[in-house]
Amino acid sequence: MNLPNKLTIGRILAIPVFIAVFLMDYRYAAAVIFLLAAFTDMLDGKIARKYNLVTNFGKLMDPLADKLLVMAALICLVETGDVAGWMVVIILGREFIITGMRQVAAAQGIVIAAGTTGKIKTVTQMIAIPLLILENWPFSLLGFSLPMDMIFLWLALIMTVVSGTEYIVRNKQLFSM
Repeated sequence: MNLPNKLTIGRILAIPVFIAVFLMDYRYAAAVIFLLAAFTDMLDGKIARKYNLVTNFGKLMDPLADKLLVMAALICLVETGDVAGWMVVIILGREFIITGMRQVAAAQGIVIAAGTTGKIKTVTQMIAIPLLILENWPFSLLGFSLPMDMIFLWLALIMTVVSGTEYIVRNKQLFSM
């Protein structure tokens, strides 16, 4: 097994650790675990492309690991009352729809590449989640409550809807197959 795939498996194995640490209310440790896992998402893709280590396992499991990490974190944040459940339902719904579309496309030999708006969605999620876990730290130290955690969560939600709509419109031919 190559290094990018090991990083993907490591990210998946980090999820239950993250959940346990977060729910024990060790938020700084949970944020570090989340950020390290998120970093492996970027790292495994760069390594796989640079050294031509792209595998079918990686193509399937890397985006799944990313979605599992984000969804675990968001569901934990709903559990603690830090995020509204309806927001997570929208984000989850988009992920299920796009994943389903990708599976239908893959069965027909079509690859649906990630678009720019989808990448922006992921980045805003990866910024929002640690800010939410840390209850807006370091911005909470500024003396005025600039809610960057909620700003990035709303940006992530907006980009979720925009990117999901873009994927559906751009790949509407899949619905007629």
